[in-house]
Amino acid sequence: MSKLGTVYLVGAGPGDAGLLTLRGAELISRADVLVYDALVNPDLLTMAPASAEVIYAGKRANAHAIPQEELNQLLVTKARQGKTVVRLKGGDPYVFGRGAEEAEELATAKIPFEIVPGVTSAVAAPAYAGIPITHRDCCSSFTVLTGHERPDKAESSIDWAQLARDPGTKIILMGVERIGGIMEKLLAHGLASKTPVALVRWGTTGRQQTIEGTVGDIAEKIQRANFQAPAVTVIGDVVSRRARLNWFEKRPLFGQRVVVTRTRQQASQLSARLRELGAAILEIPTIRITEPNDFNPVKDAIVGITSYSWLVFTSPNGVDHFAHWFFKAYDDIRSIGACRIAAVGPATAARLRALHLQVDLQPEEFTAAALAKAFKKHGGVENLNVCLFRAQVASAELPQSLHELGAIVDEIAVYKTVPETEDRNGAVARLQEDGADWITFASASSVESFHNRFDLPKATKEHGWRLLSIGPETTAALTKLKLKPTVEAKPHNIDGMVAALLKSAGQSAGR
Repeated sequence: MSKLGTVYLVGAGPGDAGLLTLRGAELISRADVLVYDALVNPDLLTMAPASAEVIYAGKRANAHAIPQEELNQLLVTKARQGKTVVRLKGGDPYVFGRGAEEAEELATAKIPFEIVPGVTSAVAAPAYAGIPITHRDCCSSFTVLTGHERPDKAESSIDWAQLARDPGTKIILMGVERIGGIMEKLLAHGLASKTPVALVRWGTTGRQQTIEGTVGDIAEKIQRANFQAPAVTVIGDVVSRRARLNWFEKRPLFGQRVVVTRTRQQASQLSARLRELGAAILEIPTIRITEPNDFNPVKDAIVGITSYSWLVFTSPNGVDHFAHWFFKAYDDIRSIGACRIAAVGPATAARLRALHLQVDLQPEEFTAAALAKAFKKHGGVENLNVCLFRAQVASAELPQSLHELGAIVDEIAVYKTVPETEDRNGAVARLQEDGADWITFASASSVESFHNRFDLPKATKEHGWRLLSIGPETTAALTKLKLKPTVEAKPHNIDGMVAALLKSAGQSAGR
């Protein structure tokens, strides 16, 4: 009989991926099976191994992708197969998440399990909306209740009279559709109609929305605004603190929905920067990096590395893949010899310095033309052997410029970009359903791949997307499609892209 696997009931937190616990992240990274709910941030799915079986369990109101009884049995079955099962649940597993029912089923089946608490939306969503659920000046307790009790219960187990009398903050989860009836019960049992109320929708994410009112008028405001679930309701005087403490919704890119199209490995840097500024991010990698078709030119260039006067790198990918091949041939970086090194852009230069290589030439602008000018100022490259390490398919502008300067150029493909078609986190579906404000492109190949997937000119016209290009080569790829970027980053790097979005947001706010 095979060894039983373990089921981990993991709280995924309220929505912000950064609020996942370290233990939760560790378990996702080694899951054989990952079962997740509708309110789990889909970005967390990318933390699972590529080999993991990922199962959507749904669970939104009355629409369940897998009925609870079948879900319980699924967890048992997978564990009996000896697999590590991570059951990823929004918020905390034991706060109105039916985690206790799943744990009881596992205990009955004698399946080993572990509970990993998560940050509950009952606390986090109000905090991101600027509402402390307790405050020394107005309340020293809070009550959390569900707006969705079991439908087969004969009567409510909530003591509405006691709740109305309690001076503490009242927090309701999953009660948007029933908010009118809930307010009527509180009013009927004596709660003042002027008591402040706020509802926080999609709390802690870039999609967050907050609506304020009172016990007497909030139901009407919700209906008028067509305010939909999922949302957390906060009732009490603490809501009045929001005017001073609302920090998250004041971030400069709050409300902007931005698509990041870099490779899955590279997307995190830009995504993290934009999330810090309040943007809602959809990571839709359009390309992935693979090995070149032909290894022989790479091997020949590495073996003859000391014959070159200059090594030229145009991207961090080029550096990484050069290092991969170099250290297959040599154990010591000093084997590079007396070659001088040129880098197009600070990110590329930083990656070279991480290898303890000195960058001898870096143009002020991160373009092929600027690099050619920099070589001229540096004494030229006439009759010098230059090795250009880059992608298998790339612009001819740089090698042509070097040839015109008299250099003897070897173009060495150390990697290849291919279209990325996987959509493990469901970002493509979310883009098609909810749209976006910005599509960001950090390379010409990302433009081409995105176009092949979405028909970029048609989609841009239909949805009013604004396009952000990292630099001239990327802009040229857009121009081929008869598109003009809304803005081109200056400088042509991640910092420039972030600055461009910030400037645009400022201009929009000023109109």
